[in-house]
Amino acid sequence: MEFLREEPEDHQIKEEQEDLKHQQIKVEEKEVYCSQGEEQIELKQETDTCMVVPVDEQTDHTESEPNGNQDIFQEPFSCVTCLKSFSRKQHLTGHMRTHTGEKPFSCVNCGKSFGYKLALTQHMMIHTGQKPFSCVNCGKSFGYKLALTQHMMIHTGEKSFSCVNCGKSFSQKTNLTKHMMIHTGEKPFSCVTCGKSFSQKPHLTQHMMIHTGEKSFSCVNCGKSFSQKTHLTKHMMIHTGEKPFSCVNCGKSFSEKQHLTRHMMIHTGEKPFSCVNCGKSFCQKPGLTQHMMIHTGEKPFSCVTCGKSFIRKPDLTQHIRIHTGEKPFSCVTCLKSFSNKHNLTKHMTRHTVEKL
Repeated sequence: MEFLREEPEDHQIKEEQEDLKHQQIKVEEKEVYCSQGEEQIELKQETDTCMVVPVDEQTDHTESEPNGNQDIFQEPFSCVTCLKSFSRKQHLTGHMRTHTGEKPFSCVNCGKSFGYKLALTQHMMIHTGQKPFSCVNCGKSFGYKLALTQHMMIHTGEKSFSCVNCGKSFSQKTNLTKHMMIHTGEKPFSCVTCGKSFSQKPHLTQHMMIHTGEKSFSCVNCGKSFSQKTHLTKHMMIHTGEKPFSCVNCGKSFSEKQHLTRHMMIHTGEKPFSCVNCGKSFCQKPGLTQHMMIHTGEKPFSCVTCGKSFIRKPDLTQHIRIHTGEKPFSCVTCLKSFSNKHNLTKHMTRHTVEKL
């Protein structure tokens, strides 16, 4: 059997190819130098890649430009779709997936796929519960560095994104984008059932549950279901008795912040909602809305039994008990029942007088 001998030229080509494979040098220290011949390149970044340029090419760049080393950091890999350029081929490869929709990295736990390996790595922390980024101020931990960065703005008070219309500032660009829709009136998310539009997708998702009747969040105590998790959270406070919002003036506590805000107007006397017809003011907008029906004569709540109409829904509810005979309010002393709470309160005074 005859063996083919390598010619000197073939051997030289192989050596050149081996040299080309080592033209990418991994920089592992903060300030290092990579050199070839008499040229030196200072690298400042902690982990980067530099391309070693042949000595003759370096000389050509030096003669033609004041700083020949500038071409070393060019971005030679361009996207044919959007023309965006990248310094490394693997970055271009990853970018192309935004156009093709390819998601080659899949989660072994839930099957969700991602276009980038880093995105999969971050997603896996949901399953593992790993939160490697911790706040030095309060100790709260996060799965993503970006989430920690945004959280830190709570402590620093930094709000870098400002609205050009009203000057309101935000710590996140996404929040500013949502806010701008107030000024533009843009509502890009529309309900396919009734056509109602929303400025944010989560609001549309919540609205769709009205049509589907979906109530995914159930109370473990009484079984009552809700379409939104926030509604369930508020409801749970009925069972726990939790009232985390307290008035600094009188100490009264509330389960919701908005209830405390309304309560504070009792102390301040603030009534920001005024009637354009008679000038009467109210501390709550629903109070003004109901008052306006006096002027318009509107009574939107009607009894299906006798047709009588009411301005307020509670008034209709109380009226319905005349037809049903329901008396849900009972006296704890004599067990007498009443159709409304007001009558029970008046009745209770009799027992108080008797005790005196």
